[in-house]
Amino acid sequence: MDPDELYTCRSQFWLGHYDLCLEEAKSLLRRPMSTALKAEREEFILRAFLAKGDVDRAVRGDASGGPGVMALGLRAKYESSGDDEAGREAAVEELKVLLSEPGSAESPSVQLTAAHVFLSHGMTKEALKCVHLGATIEHLAMTVQIYLRIDRPDMAREQLNLMRQADEDAVLTQLSGIYVDIGNGASTASDAVHALKSLSEQYGPSLMLHNCMACAHLASGNLAEAEMVLKEATDMEGGSSNADTLINTVVCYQHLGKSPAEIEPLLLKLRSDLASHPFVQGLKRVEAAFEREALKYKVESVV
Repeated sequence: MDPDELYTCRSQFWLGHYDLCLEEAKSLLRRPMSTALKAEREEFILRAFLAKGDVDRAVRGDASGGPGVMALGLRAKYESSGDDEAGREAAVEELKVLLSEPGSAESPSVQLTAAHVFLSHGMTKEALKCVHLGATIEHLAMTVQIYLRIDRPDMAREQLNLMRQADEDAVLTQLSGIYVDIGNGASTASDAVHALKSLSEQYGPSLMLHNCMACAHLASGNLAEAEMVLKEATDMEGGSSNADTLINTVVCYQHLGKSPAEIEPLLLKLRSDLASHPFVQGLKRVEAAFEREALKYKVESVV
């Protein structure tokens, strides 16, 4: 695949360098390019704001911005709803309507954004339906992640092979290969570590790459290395409040046998600051189920 004007912008976004992505996108503002690339540039600006947690600046999707921008506006609405289940449901329903409209149903951008929201909402089947045809390399990358999530590494590898046929050198293809290597466990996690080191050396470290590195070390059983990388991630800008960093640190500490006194503050921060995150929601469901079962074995005190 030949590089175009947005090659660097896309790569910086995929690598987690969101500020650099925004700088690159803004530098292209006056450069001549096709209408399609201009629309994609605007979408990457919104996506970078969303990735940075700057939801307010991303909530500007309207009809004048085209279907892709409208979809991102709905994603921003979903992510800004927090604990408001009704707000999240409303955003999901609006995305379903947008997907059914003739002018946007075939938009790769709308399909990709809908897949991200559906996956966050626990609608795995619907998310896969949006991207399973692999209209773009990002669609293929999304299917890789979905198949890994539902424990189908064989299907994930098939999608990865399609990505390699399309553009073997693309950053997103390399990252998807890393995810597959991590998903396959200790046998290939060391390959992911080497690939991540190469990307960090070539493009510079990012919070996202650090968290991927921590996961690779965890999968390969190198707990001390994972803890060290997570401490570095925590010290990076936004790292101490980043959901992935907090969750990976909790998992790492549990494997290391850390005391509840060290783990509980991280869980408290997750519950208070990121209450709508799927990990926190899952934790709540497990705790509620435990409490229900515990009641069955409660022994009444005898006076």
